[in-house]
Amino acid sequence: MVKITFDGIEVEVEEGTTILNAARKIGGEVVPPAMCYYTPLKGSGGKCRACLVKVAAGSAKDPRPMPKLVASCVTPVQDGMVVENTTNPDVLAARKGVVEMLLINHPLDCPICDQAGECDLQNFSYEHGTSATRYEEERRTFEKIDIGPLIQLHMTRCILCYRCVYTADQITEKRVHGVLGRGDASEIGTYIENVIDNEFSGNVIDVCPVGALTDKTFRFKNRVWFTKPMDAHRDCPTCSGKVVLWMRGNDVLRVTGRKDKYGEVQEFICNTCRFDKKDVNEWTIEGPRHIDQGSVISANHYELPVLNVPVVPNLPGSTEEDIKSTPFNLGRHA
Repeated sequence: MVKITFDGIEVEVEEGTTILNAARKIGGEVVPPAMCYYTPLKGSGGKCRACLVKVAAGSAKDPRPMPKLVASCVTPVQDGMVVENTTNPDVLAARKGVVEMLLINHPLDCPICDQAGECDLQNFSYEHGTSATRYEEERRTFEKIDIGPLIQLHMTRCILCYRCVYTADQITEKRVHGVLGRGDASEIGTYIENVIDNEFSGNVIDVCPVGALTDKTFRFKNRVWFTKPMDAHRDCPTCSGKVVLWMRGNDVLRVTGRKDKYGEVQEFICNTCRFDKKDVNEWTIEGPRHIDQGSVISANHYELPVLNVPVVPNLPGSTEEDIKSTPFNLGRHA
């Protein structure tokens, strides 16, 4: 085990842990943003530079600072390392530059994008971006191609994080798409149209941090903040069958994998669960999905509270379990 000080907070982690994952041990606002790193995907990280931090002391043996900002998602910790994130003005300035770079060619189509409301780039630009742009040139454009019957590709929105490529390479039997071209001509695509039809291909939608890859069956149907996300499961021979149903009334508008608080899929699901099972009677509903209060999806979203009520001494024979099981305030805004 090694000790690392992150924004003045000391945490102990296993040797070989990256700075980003060490920060996630602490949690909260000190965690650097990540647009390309994805824990379940081997080799991800180091592409977007969103997670840059300042290493003020390399280690206890060599306390010299690293000369440049480093990508926290691919830099391993050292015993005695001191890292500055939100406390360092150079990091915050660099992060504004990263946001500006990512938005240079990104279209201003949030009002019509299906990813709006759950877009990592929206959150990143809101927290670290500026209100104006200095870019005056024409934005990058691409010819539209049809990659398959279930997934819509909007290459103008892509930030080349490579998540979809790693996903297809690591969880499907045969990857048929990748990064074509070089430099500013690089793009996600296929040599042949309509070829993405693997049983787990829909997971590239879940891992995409922007609206470059979206669900054709959900396209323009609704806004996520008007839907009710519900945890559900079914007996599936191909995957775990544990999903999130995005519902409007009793209608299932789309199905996605379950994600953790960092937006990473916990278990990849098959295309049958994602695209074919849109009847609520085919699922066992577990209850409302917990949504962070800072998200627009939390609007009109209610879930049962976790009560921590002390024992009332005036009630003879009452126990703490009795009090906690009493249905006080059954609904609360989440």
